[in-house]
Amino acid sequence: MKVSVITPNYNGVEFLDKYFKSLDQDNEYIGEVIIIDNGSNDSSLDYIEKNSFSFPIVVIKNNENLGFAPAVNQGILKSKYDYIFSLNNDTELKKGSIKSMLDLIQEDDVFSVQAKMLQARNKQLIDDAGDEYNLLGWTKKIGENQDSNKYSQVFEIFSSCAGAALYKKSIFDEIGIFDDNFFAYMEDVDLAIRSQIYGYRNLLCPNAIVYHIGSATSGSRYNEFKVKIAARNNVWTVYKNLPIPLKIINFIFLFLGFTIKYIFFLKKGFGSTYLEGIKEGLSTKPKVKKVNFKNSNLKNYFRLEYKLIINTFKFLKK
Repeated sequence: MKVSVITPNYNGVEFLDKYFKSLDQDNEYIGEVIIIDNGSNDSSLDYIEKNSFSFPIVVIKNNENLGFAPAVNQGILKSKYDYIFSLNNDTELKKGSIKSMLDLIQEDDVFSVQAKMLQARNKQLIDDAGDEYNLLGWTKKIGENQDSNKYSQVFEIFSSCAGAALYKKSIFDEIGIFDDNFFAYMEDVDLAIRSQIYGYRNLLCPNAIVYHIGSATSGSRYNEFKVKIAARNNVWTVYKNLPIPLKIINFIFLFLGFTIKYIFFLKKGFGSTYLEGIKEGLSTKPKVKKVNFKNSNLKNYFRLEYKLIINTFKFLKK
């Protein structure tokens, strides 16, 4: 079994040396590495052209920054192998990680497997061990800033972070790929919700380790671009994935969640930016494709709602 490693790159030459060297440790499981360059103006492409690698390199050159979701989709459509390993460029992969993920993803109802992402600057602390999503419309990293040893067992997660996740390519044919409209942020949660609507699971693979710098492309945890895009995409996530009955049931929680987020960003100086994102999401929601409701998936919607409730209680307990 081999994987297609898919990595968007935008002015990330400073990360590429460690990125490629770490991949080389697992080269026997790598069929190809597809780099989608989103209009970099640094020496990223020169670095790739001047170096030799132990696996085939495919470079897709975009004239502008199309965003994370469209870039990964370009890679998926170009890929030759049955497993897609979506990996950020600002990462280092620990030896044996790809095999561990391949072993775990073999169960029929598993769509994705996420590597345990650790902080590159403090390799004992979790960066992301999977993402949770709740009734308030909030996404939360599992285990962030906690000791890595606390997450040593395989368990089901709501969503795999696409910064270091292995996907079954065949299931993309059934549920669709990432939504190009999202550009970046929430695209992996949107995909995870779709996978659950169709009855699939997402797992954490604690034996797969990826060291992650974080915010390497956007530059910071909070900025106007991230706040606006994430707010817009969250509106789209609710609109396209939840059928009308679940929208009605969850409305008060979603309204409360968006209101609290507005107050949070207002205090940080991004209140108007957050509202702009919400308004854009509401005004442009017809452009995103809704998930078709099927009676055959009814039990999966009940499971999805149950997970949203559980994640809300888990968040409020902390």
